[in-house]
Amino acid sequence: MLSRTGANPTSPPSILGRLNTAQARIIASEFNYRKGTEIYGEKEPADYIYQITAGAVRTYKLLSDGRRQIGAFHLLGDVFGLENGNFHRFTAEAIVETSVRLIKRSSLERVAEADVSITHDLLYMTTDNLQHAEDHMLLLGRKTSLERVVAFLLEMDRRLTAAGILVLPMCRRDIADYLGLTLETVSRALSKLHEDGILGFLGKNQRQIILLDRQQLANLNL
Repeated sequence: MLSRTGANPTSPPSILGRLNTAQARIIASEFNYRKGTEIYGEKEPADYIYQITAGAVRTYKLLSDGRRQIGAFHLLGDVFGLENGNFHRFTAEAIVETSVRLIKRSSLERVAEADVSITHDLLYMTTDNLQHAEDHMLLLGRKTSLERVVAFLLEMDRRLTAAGILVLPMCRRDIADYLGLTLETVSRALSKLHEDGILGFLGKNQRQIILLDRQQLANLNL
């Protein structure tokens, strides 16, 4: 995951939104990316931070054996690309048609030197990303395949639900690469949850999911 500035109402205001009052001191621009287009690559200079204004982004690494490990899904309002060092550790790619606002990292650092609230936002984003990395490591190392799929659905329920429906921008292959599972295992887990009456599907591609029993789903994640 990532900082949940766009999805969690208890989070502090978006750092990029806060910078709207300081436009004269920053360099900002917005770009559109087609589905599957790379936004930045692993080991490229981390000169910008990014906020999604429409669409969704996945960040991932390609392992030495050719497998892909997705580290996070970034959704509407989320900020990503903030690094501790000078280079990106992951590749970022648009999952669907996506619009992203860019802010020059050097401009952000200059503004942060004079605005303690922005410094606090940067600290919040860093610790939030660290918490997600720890949670993701626990998920991959300790949970069963069904528990991983359940944890993913609960995460998306917190971040995506509109009118009781999860409209997933990512495909099952993406979900599998995020959870460290095979495509077939993810499909079997979703089918089991459907058979148990916990969720339902809408549409031919089954990316629209209705959570029929959130409490039972949450109980499977204990």
